[in-house]
Amino acid sequence: ARYQNDPEFLKEFHSELAHFVGRPSPVYHAARMSREMGGAQIFLKREDLNHTGAHKINNVIGQAMLARRMGKPRVIAETGAGQHGVATATICARYGLECVVYMGAEDVKRQSPNVYRMKLLGATVVPVESGSRTLKD
Repeated sequence: ARYQNDPEFLKEFHSELAHFVGRPSPVYHAARMSREMGGAQIFLKREDLNHTGAHKINNVIGQAMLARRMGKPRVIAETGAGQHGVATATICARYGLECVVYMGAEDVKRQSPNVYRMKLLGATVVPVESGSRTLKD
């Protein structure tokens, strides 16, 4: 709550969203889909065009900025398919923060490209062996 209305924090946050993430995300009119669905006008918000390829980075930037302002050296995250982990690792690399990502051991196997990206960005990926070894637990 401390930084919620802090003008400097908000200025940096909005600058990061615009200049690093690429927001605002474009909105695309799906004309053919609109016609095929009987005329309802369908629009797609293209969050897939954000840096790291999903909406996850929007939240992670704020979390990492808070961690940095609080003097925390590390950000810890969990991920299933790996996109949240990739977003967290990306921002931690940008801000010079340590990143630890917990991921179900089965998910680690299934999502090896995202695990590779996290590690490439400097994150430590910790396979979780308990439960079903997936995000579901």
